[in-house]
Amino acid sequence: MKINRIQLNCRRTAALGGEMGADPVLLLFRTPVEYIESGKVKRTSGTSAALLTSGYKQSFKPVNGSPMRYDIVSFKTSAADRQYIASMNIPQDTPIELEDDFVISGTLRSMQAQSMHRSRHFSEFMELSMRVIFIALSETAECPEKTPEEKIPHYANLKKLREAVYEDPVNTWSVDETCEDLDISRTYFHRLYFAAFGITFRQDVIESRLLCAAKMLKNTEHSVAEIAELCGYDSESYFMRQFKMHKGCTPTEYRRRARTTEE
Repeated sequence: MKINRIQLNCRRTAALGGEMGADPVLLLFRTPVEYIESGKVKRTSGTSAALLTSGYKQSFKPVNGSPMRYDIVSFKTSAADRQYIASMNIPQDTPIELEDDFVISGTLRSMQAQSMHRSRHFSEFMELSMRVIFIALSETAECPEKTPEEKIPHYANLKKLREAVYEDPVNTWSVDETCEDLDISRTYFHRLYFAAFGITFRQDVIESRLLCAAKMLKNTEHSVAEIAELCGYDSESYFMRQFKMHKGCTPTEYRRRARTTEE
């Protein structure tokens, strides 16, 4: 299996689709989308993933005028890969509603980080990562469970908070204000948040800021110091330490690799 491209945290207000290309595509929708199935208009209610076959012509539209947020991976498959995917009984060419996106989104972030390094085991890492995603999708399709709303108190509010963090990463997010609004303690809030998303609230805030920083490093000429400030960091050195810890390289090296990869 060969990865053609991987792009995270994409946004668009127009429909995504039409002719998706000659190769299969995996889409992770972080917002609800509208699509057509068997001649009927359908909508997802939250996060979903779609494994699209080659030449798929379906299109997906944002809901309620809000920008559509998604991750995308395009890849080539061998006959053995196609046989493996078929054996997983994953519904194809239609969104699969996800209870949470922790496993899939975490794997995609690891794949993107790995693509910047191109280590000796790059191809093997990418193939195994895609198999992890296929397993997660297969288990979701085979074992429908209670929705997070049914299992986790305050889930809807927590999900809105998480989406807001990624929409506005530089905001100073106050746990105390959220706990006051929900009438719960800080300890209970952190327990519920981790149960809902498999990651702490602080880790999500950091991840949202680093995604914002990575995008700026790739697409702007701002200095590292300017990007640190724009992404909510008071200390450039602290920003650089966090970036290297999470991305495996310095901001300057990330910028160089990102632009080299594009060329």
